[in-house]
Amino acid sequence: MYENMIQCPICGKKVSMRAITCPKCGHPLYIKEESEVEEKDISEYNWLITFVLVVFLGGIGIHRFYVGKTGTGILMLITLGGLGIWTLIDLIMIALGVFTDSKGKKIKLKL
Repeated sequence: MYENMIQCPICGKKVSMRAITCPKCGHPLYIKEESEVEEKDISEYNWLITFVLVVFLGGIGIHRFYVGKTGTGILMLITLGGLGIWTLIDLIMIALGVFTDSKGKKIKLKL
């Protein structure tokens, strides 16, 4: 039922993804397209360094320490990258440019 729904950031009401405004509070519900991501939404961390770290030292979570995610870095260190599964997921996320730093900003390849 909620598969095509988003939550209004103001009142919390579940609203259709096609809605332009929230029917409860009237807040605009504009969703940014990928091409509209602003420069401020992109992390200052280097994508290539993050990618190389996950490839060679991902099993011990060094890439997470690099981007400021110390808590999950420690968990990866203790679990050896979730026995490799967590490392593989991070590798894919970094390669696709959807991996985020500790501030929630995406680490993307800058051309």
